[in-house]
Amino acid sequence: MKLPITVNHSSPASTAVVLIAVVAAGAALYWLRDILTPLAMAMFLMIMIDGVKRAIERRTPIPPRFAGAAALLVVVLGFLLSIWIIVDGAAGFFTDASGVAGSIGPRIDQISRDVSALVGFSDPPTLHDMIAGIDVRGWLTSAAFQVQGAATGAFFVMIYLGFLLASQAGFRKKMVGMFPERGPRQEALEVFERVRSGVEGYLWVQAVTGAMICAVAWVLMRAVGLQNAEFWTFVIFIIGFIPVLGGAVAGCAPPLFALVQFESYWPAAVLFVGLQVLLFVVGNLVQPRMQGDNQNIDPIVVLLALAFWGKLWGVAGMFLSTPLAVMAMAILAEFKGSRWIAVLLSGDGEPYARKPGKDNQPKGGSSWLGRILGRDVPPQDRSLK
Repeated sequence: MKLPITVNHSSPASTAVVLIAVVAAGAALYWLRDILTPLAMAMFLMIMIDGVKRAIERRTPIPPRFAGAAALLVVVLGFLLSIWIIVDGAAGFFTDASGVAGSIGPRIDQISRDVSALVGFSDPPTLHDMIAGIDVRGWLTSAAFQVQGAATGAFFVMIYLGFLLASQAGFRKKMVGMFPERGPRQEALEVFERVRSGVEGYLWVQAVTGAMICAVAWVLMRAVGLQNAEFWTFVIFIIGFIPVLGGAVAGCAPPLFALVQFESYWPAAVLFVGLQVLLFVVGNLVQPRMQGDNQNIDPIVVLLALAFWGKLWGVAGMFLSTPLAVMAMAILAEFKGSRWIAVLLSGDGEPYARKPGKDNQPKGGSSWLGRILGRDVPPQDRSLK
């Protein structure tokens, strides 16, 4: 493990330059969000493809030369299928032949009357009164543009991903040229291994715990007879990758729609209590045991990253907030002047997700970037080290 770095006090001029650079970088991230958001998502998918590829090589009989193509197919199809299910399911709710969508207005009026009677209010507001000051047409138009933007963004993500995959052939020479000495190249490899380990650990924990939550939630929704239970199960799994906010939506959205579907309040109450207990158990007992060192991020940093990237890049930024925080912590820890920031971002004061040591050195040869950075440089390139 590296020794702690003493933070040197900089001059006021240097501090001012750093602050100006941070503000300028934030402004650039916001102004260029239409370009950078699909690029960041494509790079995120590349890390996923690399992890799936190594899992296929270890756990399936598929030949290694076909593992990359299989991983690419799985990740791309999963990404496109997720968007299609969300868009199609949301549109199908408003055209539901069961009449649930058409009963929203009368049901909300009934709930308003029941709540008003419970608290002793004699003149309960109706749905028409509640939305009188809301531009419903403008809201629906905005929602339509959001759906269209999601489809367009998915298209550009695929374009960026294709170009990133095509450019892999030149990465090795570029990296060897940037790090001609083995020592710096080894440092760069270790940084990437920490970044990759943190991102893959985050994906693994969220996927496994999300599957646990979805299995129990599906049983609860089917038990009370909630319509479109499969769609809501998939929604719960997807939004589970958004920290904090995902759990809140997963615990409240199905009960709210149960209020609309059923005349009785008991199904909604059962769903609400059951989902809250489930989310509490998984979030406080299961996830902390699975996260380990890969999620060594301070909880307040997770919340701030969610707010920051959500403000800059919208929903895509919320999905990427925790992986981006992991990346930032791993990279900042490598520089003398910024290591103190990485210490503040970490959960226990040790910003390294994986401690370097004799028995746990990252194995670069298991990934394409390991070969790029020189762990598996072909014999003809040994002279470049």
